[in-house]
Amino acid sequence: MSQVISFSADNDFARDFDEIIKKSGYRNRSRFIRDASLFFSEMQQRGDLANMEGELTIEGHLVVYYQHDHGKGQKLLDLRHSELIEVASYSHSSLKHSHSCVDVLQIKGKAINIRSVIGELQNTPHVDKISFTSAPMREDGCC
Repeated sequence: MSQVISFSADNDFARDFDEIIKKSGYRNRSRFIRDASLFFSEMQQRGDLANMEGELTIEGHLVVYYQHDHGKGQKLLDLRHSELIEVASYSHSSLKHSHSCVDVLQIKGKAINIRSVIGELQNTPHVDKISFTSAPMREDGCC
């Protein structure tokens, strides 16, 4: 069941707001407001990875773009068996157009350990880009 939640805004704000929604790729205000509210709430409660409490257990996806190098490949293999984080799944792809390899790891661990792993990878030769997206925290749900 859906419930209507509304708020008032002046015409300038409404026009600018619709433009932001359009540029963000959303097709309607409701989905944009829902996602923006959830994101804002999560940032207020947990912050981004750099500011999260070190002992907080989180999970999400670690994405590592790199150029093939035998030493680098070993570091990712070591990471999959690390005691710092749990790796639930791992995939590797070769991106032909950008001439890069990308590994996507679904991980779980304490925020301080995930920051440590990212810091180590950032200081590894041939690593081009690293990103981490934390999963939203819910009290209940499908899984």
